[in-house]
Amino acid sequence: MGREPSFPLHVQPKEVQAVILSHAHLDHSGAAPMQFLNKEMEMHTTSVTTELTQLLIEDFLKLSGRYLTYEHMDLISMVKRTTNHPYQEPFSVGEFTITFFDAGHIPGSASMIIEADGKRLLYTGDVNGEGSNLLNGAYTNFGELDAVITESTYATANHPTREEVEEDFVGYAREIVENGGILLVPAFAVGRAQEIACVLERANFQFPIAMDGMALKTNEILFRHKEFLKDPTLYKRAIEQCELVTGWQQRRAVIRTPSVIIAPAGMLVGGSAAFYMGEIAGNPKNGVAIVAFQVPGTPGRSLLDKGLAIIDGKPRRVKAQVRRFDFSSHSGRNHLLEMFRSIKGNPKVLPVHGESEACIALADEMKNTFGFEAEAPEPGARFIV
Repeated sequence: MGREPSFPLHVQPKEVQAVILSHAHLDHSGAAPMQFLNKEMEMHTTSVTTELTQLLIEDFLKLSGRYLTYEHMDLISMVKRTTNHPYQEPFSVGEFTITFFDAGHIPGSASMIIEADGKRLLYTGDVNGEGSNLLNGAYTNFGELDAVITESTYATANHPTREEVEEDFVGYAREIVENGGILLVPAFAVGRAQEIACVLERANFQFPIAMDGMALKTNEILFRHKEFLKDPTLYKRAIEQCELVTGWQQRRAVIRTPSVIIAPAGMLVGGSAAFYMGEIAGNPKNGVAIVAFQVPGTPGRSLLDKGLAIIDGKPRRVKAQVRRFDFSSHSGRNHLLEMFRSIKGNPKVLPVHGESEACIALADEMKNTFGFEAEAPEPGARFIV
């Protein structure tokens, strides 16, 4: 919390015609307000992404604002100059025609086709081909392409099936609560918290569930944009089954009853999850379900690797049971390859958004399996399609 963030290679606003935002996560949106120092700048995204981006960046400014080169007024300027577009309806930015498609990653996430001069480029954004209880799987019927910029987060690994993960998670939740314990689920406020609630509702989980923190604001946004959800009825039931925690008196009350508590931050970097962690860590009847990737150096990673939690500012041994569940919202290797099997033409493929080894491995796979020209680009590299 409050640590200095890292930023991508800077691009001068005067060199940018428009910002096309794939989704709200800060590794994609967090530097966007910097471009709005240029008063001619415009942004294009989906309607729910606009609201989620504002939510996340406002929180980002509270936690790390002293390190940022923009202020809240720049965020508001960005939002005012944003045009929202539905999936599969082309729009124009200068000489480019752009079409958004459901990427299946978080609500409102978009892959996009960019067309100009008779060429078609696919930018996948962060993509999930499998789908979830909350979201449909990614759209992949893109037809003939000349180039693809693709994510490669899990290009060298596969995930277990969602059915296996959900069954394992629900069984663990029941075991903890039936034995009189509390299960803490640190979860990202956007998407993951709501997905966990949907998993429990779909499994007819009969024990108390509480949800806390910024996830509650996300809930409200998604109720306003139900067209982006796979099953709005399931989502409504899932949120309605949760006790929505809005204050400290209620927060202290929920930890006195065996239950499941869904709370940000997903990596235990602050948020209400940090409070609950301190309350439940000392009891072996309790449990912690890690349902998101834990970045090295975060409290969540320390919990997984060392069994330690930061409590009252000090690392302490956790007696509660800790288990990890792979609820990834990124395609694994097999789903990425399945996407490329559906692509027509002979595109140049540029893997990004992954460790260097993953980008190189996916480029090699594109060349060896599909015969595509492929290269793992260096930051700042330029290509002509």
